[in-house]
Amino acid sequence: MSQLWYTVLIGLVGVERLAELVVAKRNMAWSLARGGRETGFGHYPFMVVLHTGLLVGCLAEVWWGHRDFHPVLGWSMLALVLAAQALRWWCIRTLGHQWNTRIVVVPGLPRITGGPYRIVGHPNYVAVVVEGFALPLVHDAWLTALVFTVLNAGLLTVRIRAENDALRTVDA
Repeated sequence: MSQLWYTVLIGLVGVERLAELVVAKRNMAWSLARGGRETGFGHYPFMVVLHTGLLVGCLAEVWWGHRDFHPVLGWSMLALVLAAQALRWWCIRTLGHQWNTRIVVVPGLPRITGGPYRIVGHPNYVAVVVEGFALPLVHDAWLTALVFTVLNAGLLTVRIRAENDALRTVDA
């Protein structure tokens, strides 16, 4: 996979992120209209910077670090990236209007336990973790994969705690 094709891949992931933000904005309006409350918003700016940094880091490391494409690693990581995208959109579809990039709880709505939520409590974060190491490794951007994975582990610790706290208010 050439640097150009890798750049196209990163561009497509960027477009996918923009589509997520459109869905999230629409879902936020839906939630707020039904009395939804946002919690845990202090970490959100860091999350935006980190996820933007993932895309920028992938491109910078591949272009300026002259990273090569290694077919066995690259194609297997691309398969994981595609699987992560499929899981993410399965989560979005399963949660419907309740999915968001922010933590928003609408009083009175039941907790979603179907789809991938039958299998794991936070499947969207599984997709984020997989994509966070696999996307850079498609083109051997191992430094970006390492830095993102370490920083994302800290972020997810905070994020999952905040989300679980918010969900407990629904369950109570």
